[in-house]
Amino acid sequence: MPAMSTRAVLELVWAGIWYIVLCFLAVVLALPLFWLVTTSLKTGGQTFLMPPKWIPDPFVWSNYSDAFRAVAFHEYFWNTIRIVFFATTGALLTASLAAFAFARLRFPLRGPLFIMVLSTIMLPSIVTLIPTFIVFRTLGWIDTFLPLIVPLWFGGGAFNIFLFRQFFMTIPLELDEAARIDGASNFRIYWGIILPLSKPVIATIAVFAFIHNWNDFFEPLIYLQSPENWTMAIGLRGFRDLYSTQWNLMMAASTAMIMPLLVLFFFAQRYFVSGIQMSGLTGR
Repeated sequence: MPAMSTRAVLELVWAGIWYIVLCFLAVVLALPLFWLVTTSLKTGGQTFLMPPKWIPDPFVWSNYSDAFRAVAFHEYFWNTIRIVFFATTGALLTASLAAFAFARLRFPLRGPLFIMVLSTIMLPSIVTLIPTFIVFRTLGWIDTFLPLIVPLWFGGGAFNIFLFRQFFMTIPLELDEAARIDGASNFRIYWGIILPLSKPVIATIAVFAFIHNWNDFFEPLIYLQSPENWTMAIGLRGFRDLYSTQWNLMMAASTAMIMPLLVLFFFAQRYFVSGIQMSGLTGR
């Protein structure tokens, strides 16, 4: 077996060092999540022990049932699921349609219009809060889910359009030309060719939209007034107001809230990373 060169040995050593550093950082970043989960299984007296008691003894699984009985979390959960599903669907559909037009079609003022869309990212949502609230109040949408769903069916957000457009531009235009020769319409090209090739960016934006709508606290707080319409984020805040000293129950409710996000990211991670990488490959 030939001896390894000095360069190969150094590269191996540096790779080992980087793996150790990354493992250490991963452990550090995972500690808050680990503390959250373990605290959700502790008794009330073990929560703030010094030094910390990392492993519960005993495991109090009833904290979860107690937390869900304390407030109507089942209602908050299904409210959140409905909002997230329809809002995410609207964002994916309309943002991809807009991005398809900017990336694959030729029409007057395409460039300036796209710049105008991107410029809306610089406009803080708080600036448009009052006029938007007045519009929704005039429509009679206050204390309904419509203000949290309908806006995402009108473009899906400038950032989503940008990611979709950048990914669509990595797909060869020859596919569109061949489809048009066969008589395909623009919508047929979008639905039958472009979208099936865009699974990474679809997964990326789905994760972004899911996380945003699942964790959103501010807009539901503004538009949802009745407790039966609250989302998980508002319900968790109300739970804290009621049980501010029972942190084990608070952590159980918080763990239940973040678990869908962890499961989603776990299954979509491969597409998520691929979509982020490929969305910036071209700047046409």
